[in-house]
Amino acid sequence: MFEQLRPAIVSLAAFTIITGVAYPLAVTGVAQIAFPHQANGSLIPGASPCHGSELIGQSFTQPGYFWSRPSATSPTPYNAAASSGSNLGPLNPDLKKQIQDRIAALHSIDPANTAAIPIDLVTSSGSGLDPHISIAAAHYQAPRIARVRGLSVRAVNGLIADQTISRQIGVLGEPVVNVLLLNIALDREMARKATR
Repeated sequence: MFEQLRPAIVSLAAFTIITGVAYPLAVTGVAQIAFPHQANGSLIPGASPCHGSELIGQSFTQPGYFWSRPSATSPTPYNAAASSGSNLGPLNPDLKKQIQDRIAALHSIDPANTAAIPIDLVTSSGSGLDPHISIAAAHYQAPRIARVRGLSVRAVNGLIADQTISRQIGVLGEPVVNVLLLNIALDREMARKATR
């Protein structure tokens, strides 16, 4: 009987070592050498111990910061352990109410802004973790940021332009702005302005 089990046991041990140990170690080693920033979560160094990840959206609700795309994850927004969309269809009254509430929040924080609100500021992404907003969404918020921070709209638009991520390989997707990186750049600009 052992003679019949021996090939199965040897195969199990060999494949466990190859696919469970050697291959993951090789991939991890190559990733750490070739792409260390991405392999370690695309973390942005900061005060304690980092600002966050370039890949995970964060909630910004203060008027002096650019707001991210809404998140539908639970129990908290931008919960990376529970990536999900709202799964509400376009005719669902709950989706309509969420959008109306988000529109009301944007109008209440910036009542003078009568421009059309970009769709990505009132609808959540499929993952609920999207760290980017469209250029239109960033420019929509620029007058509020400029007013609250005491900057010119031109200076804020310059920060948006500096932080714009172009299309992948020049043709895929649309240009976007990473909200966390944009808000970090905004804080740096304010610190630079304070030291002048």
